[in-house]
Formats: sequence, C-alpha cells, structure tokens
Amino acid sequence: MQHRPTSIDYDGLLECARGEMFGPGNAQLPMPPMLMMDRITEISADGGPHGQGHVVAEFDIKPDLWFFPCHFVGNPIMPGCLGLDALWQITGFNLGWRGMKGRGMALGVGEVKFTGMVTPETRLVRYEVDMVRVIDRKLKIGRADGRMYADDVHVYTALDMKVGLSQD
Repeated sequence: MQHRPTSIDYDGLLECARGEMFGPGNAQLPMPPMLMMDRITEISADGGPHGQGHVVAEFDIKPDLWFFPCHFVGNPIMPGCLGLDALWQITGFNLGWRGMKGRGMALGVGEVKFTGMVTPETRLVRYEVDMVRVIDRKLKIGRADGRMYADDVHVYTALDMKVGLSQD
C-alpha cells in the first residue's frame, strides 16, 4: 500500500473485509454484521500518547441492529464482547495499514472495564485505540489501550490489548 490514507470510509472498510486492501492472506476486517464500525476518522503510525500510533473509529447505532432483539429481550444492549472485538479490529487494522503482512488474530487483553452500555437510544459509538508498542518480527504484534464512548460518554476501557499478524 503506497499511500496510507489517514481516514477510511465504509466502502474502504468493506474493501479491507474482502481482503482487497492489504492483499490476500493479510489483515482483514470482518464482514457485516460483525464489522463493528462505519468509518475510521483518524489513523497514524506515530500519534497517540506513546508516539506509537492511534486509531479513532465510529459506529452509527441504529435501533434495528441485529444484536438488540436477542441481547436481551426487554432490555436491549450491545454485547460487551462486540465492543471489545471492535477495539481488537482497529488495533489489527493499524498493523495492516502500516504495511505489515500476515493474518490477524486477537491474542488477549489485560483488563476490561464496563462503566456503561450501548442501547437502541444511543446514536454514535466512538472507539479510540492508542498503540503502546508495535513489534515487527516474524510475528507482528500490536499492544494497545482502548476506550469506547457511547454518545461521548466513556463506557468501556480495555488495557493491554494484544493483536498479532502471522504469515504461518
């Protein structure tokens, strides 16, 4: 990828999900409905508080999203695991965007805290990931801290997330 855009629209996210953005066998986002964002508004390799890169993405919440009717009947909320997965998704996207090769995989998370929820009344979710360390060896690893906001209210924190890219 010669030119690295600093924002990606929905069509670009789908291009990545189809394996077209970084090439076959390299980092991909999941296809909808597991794609948990509508756009990446900022991405860098040297921004953020650690100078290791960052990503900001947004997800437009619609009351008819697939998970609300089943989680939970009479008390619809977005499953916490989907928000965490979104933070892993954009951490791995940052590695692919940098030009690193290999298939992505979540490797773990140190700590997750939920302090709020996403409901059908929520309009916008914003994800912020700050890369803490990027290791570019045979196994590429991104370590990052992430936050999720529902209508600008901080609702999730994920510390010490690890995502890898492997060519094996």
